[in-house]
Amino acid sequence: MEKDFWLRRWEREETAFHQGEINPYLRQYWEELHQPCGGEIFVPLCGKSLDMLWLRSQGYDVLGVELSSVAVQAFFEENGYVPKLSKHQRFDCSEADRMRILCGDFFDLSRDDLARVHAVYDRASLVALPPAMRKRYVQHLVSILQPATQILLVTFDYPQNEMSGPPFAVSAAEVDELYRDFAEIRLIKKADVLADNPRLVARGVSRLHENIFVLTIN
Repeated sequence: MEKDFWLRRWEREETAFHQGEINPYLRQYWEELHQPCGGEIFVPLCGKSLDMLWLRSQGYDVLGVELSSVAVQAFFEENGYVPKLSKHQRFDCSEADRMRILCGDFFDLSRDDLARVHAVYDRASLVALPPAMRKRYVQHLVSILQPATQILLVTFDYPQNEMSGPPFAVSAAEVDELYRDFAEIRLIKKADVLADNPRLVARGVSRLHENIFVLTIN
């Protein structure tokens, strides 16, 4: 999946993947990470997610990375912010109210960029990537995180042959395969959400679960 795919989606406003409310699993399970207020939380492939506002409201600094400048601009404008703009190495940086979004390629991030990050919230990153990219994504992510960093990870699991992603199906077994060499993995919730997703039912999906994990980097 090329970068242009996501850039076109944002430019054409084909953003059904965007949630118009705070993710309930974030509210319900964030405390499982036991993160003290004041730390910086990383949200990869953040889009214009309202979850960043919730994390900020809990007393955290927020760092996002997003490929599309359209999404970055929309996040700040739609939430009433006029961000400070700057250049940050390989990224254009927009910042307001202790929320920073780096506009550019996730794979250009370095360990220095995430030096202050205490935890990661991944609701829409891993599931946005096709199988060939997921291993590369995980390897790069763990390479730029400090040991003991925690990740709250939300994935979809459904028969992949019934629907082409994104969002892609990522089973608990695949999460284990991707992360077991790098992190302690704890599955804290498996929810049957088929009835809550009529749009996916209409696309032919017969089974749909959301899995919530807490990962701790070795």
